[in-house]
Amino acid sequence: MLYSFTRRSKNSKTGPIPVTSTERASCPPSCPHLEDDCFAHTGFYTRLHWDKVPERGINIDALAARIASLPDGQLWRHDVAGDLPGKGEAVDAYELGKIVAANRGRRGFTYSHKHKAQALKWIRHAIAWGFTVNLSADDAGHADRLAETGLPVTVIVPIDTPEKTMTPAGRPIVVCPAQSRDDVTCADCGLCQRADRKIIIGFRAHGARARATDAIARRVIPIARA
Repeated sequence: MLYSFTRRSKNSKTGPIPVTSTERASCPPSCPHLEDDCFAHTGFYTRLHWDKVPERGINIDALAARIASLPDGQLWRHDVAGDLPGKGEAVDAYELGKIVAANRGRRGFTYSHKHKAQALKWIRHAIAWGFTVNLSADDAGHADRLAETGLPVTVIVPIDTPEKTMTPAGRPIVVCPAQSRDDVTCADCGLCQRADRKIIIGFRAHGARARATDAIARRVIPIARA
């Protein structure tokens, strides 16, 4: 796999933390947003950068070296675009292991639409060694199913979802603070990096194809919390 590494993001939502991207081949075909309403695909600048990864990207050894060079305790996000290393639904355990090892002492986190048994196995190992991988759900019902794994979960929610809601099974959903507050970024929050949290983090549908994303999220509407 090929990757990009940006030491200081200029994205208004992530804030000035290090971020990476992984080439498109890493995205699983099962993802319903693939090459449709995916934010990385429809966002102009993100897509422009992502499209250049196969041409200008770095290999896993170079990526690991850059991650390892980050200060102790540094919060950073893997995969602003792309998914865990490995083509399609599979996870490349060797390359993920390189990322996990380089992250020791640092606070890396990411999200994944890879939910097959092989992927979940290596995601568990990554989390056990301090690299947080959030399972990405596409609606509140899907979030319940993924939460049964015991792994941290995030979910896309409708545009008009209040800050606090619940899944059909009663699991709490809290909308990403960077979406609900103008003065918060990933750099300030770090909630997605906490693998032991009890809440599911909701991301309101957004981007150029927000209506399409919203339609998928509305298959199961979150329950408002009193």
